[in-house]
Amino acid sequence: MNTRDAALAKVRELSHFIGGKHVRGESGRFGDVFNPTTGALAAKVPLASRPEVERAIAVAKEAFAGWSETSPLTRARVMFRFKELIERHMDELALLISNEHGKVLSDAKGSIQRGLEVVEFACGIPHLMKGEFSGNISAGMDLYSIRQPLGVCAGITPFNFPVMVPMWMHPIAIACGNTFVLKPSERDPSASNLVAQLYADAGLPEGVFNVVHGDKVAVDAVLDHPDIAAVSFVGSTPIARYVHQRASTAGKRVQALGGAKNHAVVLPDADLDDAARDRASGAARCPAGH
Repeated sequence: MNTRDAALAKVRELSHFIGGKHVRGESGRFGDVFNPTTGALAAKVPLASRPEVERAIAVAKEAFAGWSETSPLTRARVMFRFKELIERHMDELALLISNEHGKVLSDAKGSIQRGLEVVEFACGIPHLMKGEFSGNISAGMDLYSIRQPLGVCAGITPFNFPVMVPMWMHPIAIACGNTFVLKPSERDPSASNLVAQLYADAGLPEGVFNVVHGDKVAVDAVLDHPDIAAVSFVGSTPIARYVHQRASTAGKRVQALGGAKNHAVVLPDADLDDAARDRASGAARCPAGH
């Protein structure tokens, strides 16, 4: 075996995470995952076919029946355990991000901390999901509102924050009683698999959180599937527009965030040194202490 063949033999083959298990890709298509620091090929990520995505959605739909009937307090307890596991595995997650995205470890940890803040928020879901009641709003009439889960939700997320951006989505969706299918960026996919494993270790039932890797084939399968109730996307403006139009046409709730980069308005009385420092910081790093 020559040096090149030996190097290729050491390349990891990643998997999907469906129904609480690591599932090998079946499409026969793979994407290359590189270590930006060295330029070396680090892993092969499976690119899911439409049937593979459909199986993941079917698993999530089946899990929804039980998870949606689980009490908010029980769901919050899973979130508390998940939070503890994220903190315990912070270094491991940061290293995965660094090896596949190229962030320095301190920046990677800072981004995870920002995502962890959403998990902490989700721990309060029993209070956050409370409805409202107004008695006698008109003669013989009362008004009340209740909050109920939607079903299977999906997240399509970018390469620049492989833990933080998905954590804007799945902790709240899951804590509210929904199930979730994540399609992360195929450029730095490993952190999503570890997050899925940590959810399982926290006691999340099988099928509630699933990870399907892929490209446009997988994205279109998510956008078109009738059992996906809501889609959240972060990425470029053209793709955000595409996601919004296609998913809306299929009758889904959609939030599609495109093209954002730390907008700011600097007023005439601002301290320009502070403003310049804050803009540079916002564009280039995630302070772990904030």
